[in-house]
Amino acid sequence: MNIHSQEPLSLSSIVFSLCVFCINQSLLQSPTPITTMEAWINAGFSSLFSFLPPQHYILAFGGIIAVPLILAEPLCIKDNDIAKSQLISTIFFVSGLCTLLQTTLGTRLPILQGGTFSFITPTLAILALPKWQCPTHNASAIPSMVQNDTSPPLMENSDEVWMSRMREVQGAILVASLLQIVLGFSGLVGFVLKYIGPLAIAPTVSLIGLSLFVEAGKKSGGHWGIAALTVCLIFLFSQYLSKVDLPMIAYKDKKWKVFHYPLFKLFSALFGMCGGWVVCYSLTVFDILPSNSEEYGFSARTDIRVEAVTNSPWFHVPYPGQWGLPTVSVSSVLGMMAGVLASIMESIGDYYACARMSGAPPPPTHAINRGIAVEGIGCILAALWGTGNGTTSYSQNIAALGITKVGSRLVLQTTGVLMVFLGIFGKFGAIFITIPDPVIGGMFLVMFGMIAAVGISNLQHVDLNSSRNLLILGFSTFSGLVLPTWFHSNPGIIDTGIKELDQVIVVLFTTHMFIGGFFGFILDNTIPGTDTERGIKKWQDKEQEESNHTCEQSCYDIPFCNSVLTRFRCFQYLPFLPSFKTTQSEASKTKLTLKNSLNPI
Repeated sequence: MNIHSQEPLSLSSIVFSLCVFCINQSLLQSPTPITTMEAWINAGFSSLFSFLPPQHYILAFGGIIAVPLILAEPLCIKDNDIAKSQLISTIFFVSGLCTLLQTTLGTRLPILQGGTFSFITPTLAILALPKWQCPTHNASAIPSMVQNDTSPPLMENSDEVWMSRMREVQGAILVASLLQIVLGFSGLVGFVLKYIGPLAIAPTVSLIGLSLFVEAGKKSGGHWGIAALTVCLIFLFSQYLSKVDLPMIAYKDKKWKVFHYPLFKLFSALFGMCGGWVVCYSLTVFDILPSNSEEYGFSARTDIRVEAVTNSPWFHVPYPGQWGLPTVSVSSVLGMMAGVLASIMESIGDYYACARMSGAPPPPTHAINRGIAVEGIGCILAALWGTGNGTTSYSQNIAALGITKVGSRLVLQTTGVLMVFLGIFGKFGAIFITIPDPVIGGMFLVMFGMIAAVGISNLQHVDLNSSRNLLILGFSTFSGLVLPTWFHSNPGIIDTGIKELDQVIVVLFTTHMFIGGFFGFILDNTIPGTDTERGIKKWQDKEQEESNHTCEQSCYDIPFCNSVLTRFRCFQYLPFLPSFKTTQSEASKTKLTLKNSLNPI
């Protein structure tokens, strides 16, 4: 195998340095926190054309690129670097579109949309079905109907191999997302979620992270030393140096000024990955890492996939149906619905956290309903474009609002435009393919562990001295690990005589978060227990305090529609419009304890 020593690292470093400098310039525009509605609404005008949008983009990139990198192997595109770069470009493009939709017509909060790990687990379960197993190197090109197999008649190395699997995932997300749209526009979100307590949420979210330990191990196993270095660097920047503010210079009022900025805290994951990348680059340049693909440590080289950058087009415009017409099966749709429900839980908590960081009042019922519905529409867009994933709110960027002190929807709208543009720039997506696998693995170790910990954090109001609660939590979480593992170890064990029913059972019982969430939900709502014991009372009391917020909520109104909505009385019965009238507490019935879901490091 020929090894090339070129690495497009210097260009990305220069671009990042320029972004940091320009961010410093924009930060001087908002030196004080935004605490009033007027300031919150108007803050964006001074920062619209600043360089705060690249900051939000950089914060989100780790979670966004993780999705296609995880799905590459089960989609059978492990060695197709061009296809992986196209997937990365597509998910950035769609994330930008969804961010524009959410900030303009959804909740209208300054919240970024991107790929979600809630959809990863059911997707892996779908692609693990015998029908979608990747062909071996000795696979025949004979049509499957001749071999008495249900797999599509594909050539081993053709693009159709991975595109057919992508279309199956697209169809599942497309149909399952209709449930999210219905729950949002009908106002049923609050009704459904009031039966979902911390003991159902905790195992569901925890198992999202725990179920991905295999993927983290595969990437890290290429070179555990590099993976460990990446982890250590992320911990160093996010924890040990979190209170270290670096002096920055910026030009304002016709003179240079120095101020201090928590750069390590904000870009800990990025700095950790860049540090690991630089070490891998140095080891590659000095030829310390093996050049034989069969030797341990080869995957840490930075020149393995340079040809992906060279061969990828400068511009590639993603479009709906670019991988073909989506296919739909009952088993895939039902499995993906578990991801939809988990994504809804994740997003509602983010809405409230974003409102607090922005100085806005708690989002009213109509804004939450509309936000969930728009996220469902975003998932449909993701399915049509073929990202292999859905879309959800990113709490990493919510934390940045408190640090930058600019909680403007205009900044996030500009970020959405930036993501769309970079999604069209083909070589930009290809650059991420050159990140060594062990560096990605180190990021996965921290990221997935954090997701599991966030799930556990939902138990803060639950009485953990209660044997009832411990039994529910332990059984739900343990079952979510045992049953999928057993089903994977015993393929073909389910044989009801109805092929479609077999697939439904296998997909559901190999989806970790479905098992954990299902048992947690059933047991928590059927085993007798007080609201205090279950953690419901403290949760609702806290939400009731926030629901009494008296600030104006005009920031949640749909633009250009107020006069029409107030003119016709019929609109007050639509639960996703600002004119919606309700006698119930707007916050206490819908907010989840998942405020810090998928928090950054």
